[in-house]
Amino acid sequence: MIISAAIICVALVIFLLKYVFRSSGPNPFETDTREPLKKMVHDRKEKNKVLKQGFVASKVPDNLDAIIIGSGIGGLGLAVLLAKVGKKVLVLEQHDRAGGCCHTFTEKGFEFDVGIHYIGDLLDHKPFRCMLDQMTDGQLQWEPLDNPFDHVVLGPPENRRQYPIYSGRTRFPEELKKCFPGEEKAIDEYMRLVKKVGRGIWLLAMLKLCPVPVAKFLVYSGLARRLSFFFAMAPRSLTEVVNELTENEDLRAVFTYIFGTYGNMPKDASFSMHSLLVTHYLNGAWYPRGGASEIAYHMIPIIEKAGGAVLVRAPVNRILFNGAQEACGVSVMKNQEEVHIHAPVVISNAGIFNTYQKLLPKELQALPAIQKQLGMMKNGEGGLSVFLGLRGTKEELGLKANNYWIFTENNFDELVEKYLNGKREDSAKNVPLLFVASPSAKDPTWEERSPGKSTLSLVSFANYKWFEEWKDGKVSNRGAEYKELKEAFIDSILEAVMDVFPHITRDKVEYIDAGTPITNTHYIGAPRGEIYGADHGVARFSPELSATVRPQTPLKNLYLTGQDVFVCGFAGALAGALTCGSVLLNRNIHMDAIALAKKTKFVNGKLKGE
Repeated sequence: MIISAAIICVALVIFLLKYVFRSSGPNPFETDTREPLKKMVHDRKEKNKVLKQGFVASKVPDNLDAIIIGSGIGGLGLAVLLAKVGKKVLVLEQHDRAGGCCHTFTEKGFEFDVGIHYIGDLLDHKPFRCMLDQMTDGQLQWEPLDNPFDHVVLGPPENRRQYPIYSGRTRFPEELKKCFPGEEKAIDEYMRLVKKVGRGIWLLAMLKLCPVPVAKFLVYSGLARRLSFFFAMAPRSLTEVVNELTENEDLRAVFTYIFGTYGNMPKDASFSMHSLLVTHYLNGAWYPRGGASEIAYHMIPIIEKAGGAVLVRAPVNRILFNGAQEACGVSVMKNQEEVHIHAPVVISNAGIFNTYQKLLPKELQALPAIQKQLGMMKNGEGGLSVFLGLRGTKEELGLKANNYWIFTENNFDELVEKYLNGKREDSAKNVPLLFVASPSAKDPTWEERSPGKSTLSLVSFANYKWFEEWKDGKVSNRGAEYKELKEAFIDSILEAVMDVFPHITRDKVEYIDAGTPITNTHYIGAPRGEIYGADHGVARFSPELSATVRPQTPLKNLYLTGQDVFVCGFAGALAGALTCGSVLLNRNIHMDAIALAKKTKFVNGKLKGE
């Protein structure tokens, strides 16, 4: 019996290693494609020639290899990977500019980023940095944030506590210990746990890449939880774990403060998901030089070079299927008429709910395999954003290249639950958590582009139901009641900001507006106004769900990419793109990116004489 079990385990390990290192298809990271840095383009009209190419049938390339629905980073990133191995890809975007949550907009002379606030893990030699360099031909530049990069603010003005969060694998815990003397043991154990969880993420990718029977065996035998600490800790909530570590309420808050980057209050959040975010920023945080629009601006030419295109104002209203129930193209609405575009492969970056509930024919929506996946997922929490344009430089306003997380107190679970379940008029006056960032202070090109001006991006959460009654209204004129509710949120949020930033006063505000959950539905196609795709609670990280929701859908030639395939955020959506690309190209391109990073690090070291 023991010998049989050993043989099975060895066979399984060999089989998994085959999928870790498989390499039968073309490699998008085969060679270093970085080019000498070109002069940065600031002229908006020039950039819009790339970012705002409107859809007309005559712009659709012939003989497409694939169609991707949605130009967020999960879609654009995958299109670049395919283009780098010679595939001709069409990316279709329903909004009037490419980029998804990486896009920017301009109002009254202020440029605002909508979704990129800070990205981690971008040290020069890291695989993530290498991958982004290759996917933009070395043209996307990154600016490090200050250190500390985050500040956690707890409590009312009369009892306010502020804790700086430093990057650095040793400095982060060392600085926490200075803030919380006597809590060294709790801090060390927290660090041990998050690092160990982070190292176990490999199996999440493997469950989505290996054959379904193997994935099912790993799941139902219990091996997934034994092989990976990520899955061992996934069922445990963030609150449960940190409450076991310490009785100090402020330290518990500091351990959990970053839950806003994935959207679940600590009692509902998986400790494993939280650990990924903590480890993501251990080596620092960065911001794209020139603003978030630089990301799409440098990716699109690579897609075009391979014969593909990225077209906007191209709302896909349905996916086309042949008689054998195989995806064979999409239908785009143009002037109230359908334009059919065909390709052998269709990939959706529109999210699992949009894809399955809006783009499939009714008879295919009803398939048990589709319903099973939908039943395993739920919509994430709605996002609320306030965009603030200010008169004054960063020095005059006291703004730096960092972020503030402002909480009314340290009992996050109670605060958020009461807020989201409260009446909208009451909750509008008492927003308990607020993320504050200044894109203008993080970008060294800002002063050249917009002298004497500054911007703030303020982000929180909001219940979709508070705004649902206005969802069918005109986006620029939803009525007086909607405007009044928005202004109530804006006013209370602005008060919170001015309380923490004394140099920001109402007389310096030149522009202010808010994006509610129904704004998110309009601009980024989020079904319930969510900003992180499907919910990232404990259930999201069960081994069964991880093995079931994968790039291949139950329908032949239809694939998923982006946040819902892997995890949320910029890095998570790109990981979804790599996972989908691995399936399409029949090789593990996660490993290819790691291999190229090692190679370039070695070459750079030789050049420096190290």
